[in-house]
Amino acid sequence: MAQLYFYYSSMNAGKTTSLLQSSYNYQERGMRTLVFTPEIDDRYARGQVHSRIGLSSPAELFSAQTDMYTAVATAHEQQTIHCVLVDECHFLSREQVAGLCAVVDKLTIPVLSRPRRGL
Repeated sequence: MAQLYFYYSSMNAGKTTSLLQSSYNYQERGMRTLVFTPEIDDRYARGQVHSRIGLSSPAELFSAQTDMYTAVATAHEQQTIHCVLVDECHFLSREQVAGLCAVVDKLTIPVLSRPRRGL
């Protein structure tokens, strides 16, 4: 059964590294992941998730206007998605979180999300 996971901790705790490791573990088993990062996060290259230890992965950008359910459902129709990972999820709106809940409930795809603690 798919679930929505919400992992939080302080800065420099390795959340992004853990997210990238989770994505790698799925891919190593031949499963496809869909990684999201906020459009507003411009610390590194756009469309990429970067950890402080140098790991990186391509990612889809989301903005305040992104319909998360539609974005995942569209990608899932093109090629099966086995897990959705959201970095910096504290930038999501309530509606976007509800969309990710629908991904879990309707598409039965697990969603792993990681915000910064203390916001």
